[in-house]
Amino acid sequence: MKKAIVLGATGGVGNPLTAELVRRGIETIAFGRSMTKLNALAEEIGSSPLLKLRTGDAFKPEDIVQAAEGADVIFHSANIPYHEMESRLLPLGESVMQAAQRMNARVVVVDGIYPYGRRRMEKATEEHPKMPHTRKGKTRLAYEELLFSSRWKPRTRPLIARLPDYYGPSAQASYLSVTMEAIAAGKPTAFIGNMTVPREYVYLPDAARMILDIAVQEEAYGQNWHIPGPGVISGRDLVRIAQEASGSRKAVIPLGRIGLSLIGLFNPVMKEVVEMLYLTEEPLVLSGEKYERLIGPLSWTPHEKAIKETIQRLMKKQGV
Repeated sequence: MKKAIVLGATGGVGNPLTAELVRRGIETIAFGRSMTKLNALAEEIGSSPLLKLRTGDAFKPEDIVQAAEGADVIFHSANIPYHEMESRLLPLGESVMQAAQRMNARVVVVDGIYPYGRRRMEKATEEHPKMPHTRKGKTRLAYEELLFSSRWKPRTRPLIARLPDYYGPSAQASYLSVTMEAIAAGKPTAFIGNMTVPREYVYLPDAARMILDIAVQEEAYGQNWHIPGPGVISGRDLVRIAQEASGSRKAVIPLGRIGLSLIGLFNPVMKEVVEMLYLTEEPLVLSGEKYERLIGPLSWTPHEKAIKETIQRLMKKQGV
């Protein structure tokens, strides 16, 4: 990998991916819609001659190609709001793959666990059956099929890095982001799902490092890869650690189906969360066996340290 472009560079996953690429000495183009946000990202990462900022629309292959300036790897971390996923996710994937085809570039796609549907293994390997029963799960499976289609040159066949739910100072669209931001600000908030059931989360800076470890391996492409977390943790413990870090213990109320359905009358994103609540009740945990066998040992920031780092950085960002 000589040069990379990160689509959605100012997003939750794109931010630490961009930082990790620069840290490894790789010439990197941060691509997004807003130059204001891109400038903020560059300031956060620190001045580097390796980093270039480019604006454009990821739904337009020509914008990606023009911005990429001959990059040999596209990191696709741009995402779609929940309530627009069914109509816009596949056109976005089509655009990215068309750009990769023109550039003859590798593609690294960051995705989640929705295509699997309900848990059928104690720890899900990359061979876990894909039997989605939700609209978003079916859309995500169609997305994978588009990405791995034989329409594309063998060189452009992507790898898909699948993450569980996640947190980190850059997180914006995860179930935890609103909760963490409110705790950092010392405000009452809500927690989506059951707070007593232990679930899997990954810290985004750790995920970015593992994604890069996979992406530098030529033989890794054309496959699914799991990016597991360091073990399950309940919402109750997660909130406790976050509150200790913030020094504030304002109320955190769990939101289940009824509460989310009521909020969904006014908030289209929350309305769409309801069908995915099964993941908070019967969590799917990812196996890291393939990574350990073909890439190397897994290493993580322990949850307690990672949660504290997240809250401290959010407090600094908020001026608390």
